[in-house]
Amino acid sequence: MLELINVSFNVDDEGQDKEIIRGVSLKIPDDKLIVITGPNGGGKSTLARLIAGIEKPTEGRILLDGEDITDVSITDRAKKGIGFAFQQPVKFKGIQVLDLIRLATGKRLSAAAACEYLAAVGLCAKDYIDREVNASLSGGELKRIEIATVLAKASRLSVFDEPEAGIDLWSFNNLIQVFENMRKNISGSSILIISHQERILNIADEIIVLKDGELTAQGAKDEVLPTLMGTASALPGCVKSMPGKGDC
Repeated sequence: MLELINVSFNVDDEGQDKEIIRGVSLKIPDDKLIVITGPNGGGKSTLARLIAGIEKPTEGRILLDGEDITDVSITDRAKKGIGFAFQQPVKFKGIQVLDLIRLATGKRLSAAAACEYLAAVGLCAKDYIDREVNASLSGGELKRIEIATVLAKASRLSVFDEPEAGIDLWSFNNLIQVFENMRKNISGSSILIISHQERILNIADEIIVLKDGELTAQGAKDEVLPTLMGTASALPGCVKSMPGKGDC
């Protein structure tokens, strides 16, 4: 289980101290798919980066299974079982997809074994296993390859920062299927997704709402989602049914 205790994060904004996250306390239990949502600029991606170790809290503590990891580096957090998928996947010129999956597992996997992870995210393995992870791949392809590496890592906590960003509707539909499959097979681990998308919110076990850097709601999907749908004051225009659609 991941636990945040009174976590705050400030940045220097032209000489003034700007608070991005304000005293957030929450728990991410095992065997759950949790979605963090809320208005743009509310601090969702910053919170994800704090959990992954890309940023360090100004105040507060972060615990993983009771161990204080507040000052633990992103590399060591990965070793402890925290996986992170960026909003915009990183490109690796000269590195093939097979190499990337092997790096994720830390093993010299056979091509056949690596292909299983690509198949799990809806990619035809023979078309991708020897491809370079570079600009020749579309946004949707890069996103699914990145998710395949998270699956290969078998993380205790898998964090996805707005996975729907920059992909087309076809890729989005496949992405939903990937997350649904991950949810079915979850065991002893947890999935945390930052998203505005109604279809992603609909597959959550629990929803957390973050607004202006503060936690404004947390609970079971059936309790929280109805308060967001059609309630502009709760989540102004940011629950969308598909990429590029909605009232935002």
